[in-house]
Amino acid sequence: MAYIGRRSLLATAAGVLTAAAAGTARAASRGPADRAALPEFRGMWIASVHNVDWPSATGLSAAGQRAELIALLDTAVRRRLNAVVLQVRPTADAMWPGAREPWSQWLTGVQGRDPGWDPLGTAVAEAHARGLELHAWFNPYRVANTHTDPSRLAAGHPARTNPDWTVPYAGKLYYNPGLPEVRTFVQDAMLEAVARYPVDGVHWDDYFYPYPVEGRHFDDDAAYEEYGGGFASRADWRRHNTDTLVREMSERIKALRPGARFGVSPFAVWRNGDRDPLGSPTRAGVGTYDDLYADTRKWVTEGWLDYIVPQCYWHIGHEAADYAALVPWWARTVAGTGVDLYIGEALYRCDRNSQTPAWRDPAELSRHLTLAREHAEVRGHVHFSAKQVVADPNGAMARVVTDHYRAVVPPR
Repeated sequence: MAYIGRRSLLATAAGVLTAAAAGTARAASRGPADRAALPEFRGMWIASVHNVDWPSATGLSAAGQRAELIALLDTAVRRRLNAVVLQVRPTADAMWPGAREPWSQWLTGVQGRDPGWDPLGTAVAEAHARGLELHAWFNPYRVANTHTDPSRLAAGHPARTNPDWTVPYAGKLYYNPGLPEVRTFVQDAMLEAVARYPVDGVHWDDYFYPYPVEGRHFDDDAAYEEYGGGFASRADWRRHNTDTLVREMSERIKALRPGARFGVSPFAVWRNGDRDPLGSPTRAGVGTYDDLYADTRKWVTEGWLDYIVPQCYWHIGHEAADYAALVPWWARTVAGTGVDLYIGEALYRCDRNSQTPAWRDPAELSRHLTLAREHAEVRGHVHFSAKQVVADPNGAMARVVTDHYRAVVPPR
């Protein structure tokens, strides 16, 4: 999920979408009145990369950072949410002490500098004290968002000591998903936090292989030559690499902390229906299967995930990527799999100054939840992001609370 990058990407994707057919709504086994009393996941993302949500700036004191985090948790309670998804490894770094990777630069402004406290440990304890689930959000492969030079990383950074693990692409630096030793390392780095803290979930967003940039080549040629011989195409090999990461991580989480759930929040379009009869009634310029080498549908049908949160960041009635078409497609996809479906909601788009009339309407987001409740497979929503949960620029969040979150309910 991508903050500034994510927003620009979604704008681009929306721009290249063409006409889409509306999805067929399925009747749910329970009506909205019955569903209201059932467990429902009500979450918000707290993004730390580029200080999107927290901390508000680099270099705050430990007390200041902690106070801001506590304030966000208190806001979640006031909005009658029951879960927060906190980004704790945004760029191959860490927001907990003693990690395999250096302290995050988004805390102090300097990668590797000790902030003087334990953000993840504090977040878990304080969230649980408030009856909130805490899902630790990790980005597997992103190393640097603003440069491509491993020598600029903190001394001792694994990507600096192993520059052959990295691939520069479109002004950013990534770990190479095609290397088995990289896949093992990034799992170990994330699982270190899972072993240390009683997190309720392990959460990944939409970043696996990077979003494509026209005219740029993700140079994994050497890895493909070494490991890709048994595959029909480079694309199949890349999907295998991502599948392997997801499957192995799922198995290791269950072995290490059985009570923790594993979830992914992908870009909402797996494949377009005109390209694959199993795809959604959209014509997106990006699809996870073909462009990010992330077979999100397979991860659901194989049962590798406990939950999935597709980022359905378009309004109802969008001429090409209609929210009212994507939600039924995802409901059909998870039906009978045991995988919980939560919908990622674009609260950040809700603004009285939006260029899109639907997003100026404070009732748009509430209509999303009303529509989603027609599908029994939808078990909750996650709002991007915490900053807008607090500020609520056009009153959309307040409307959701009034219309849908009147009672406090457990997440599961």
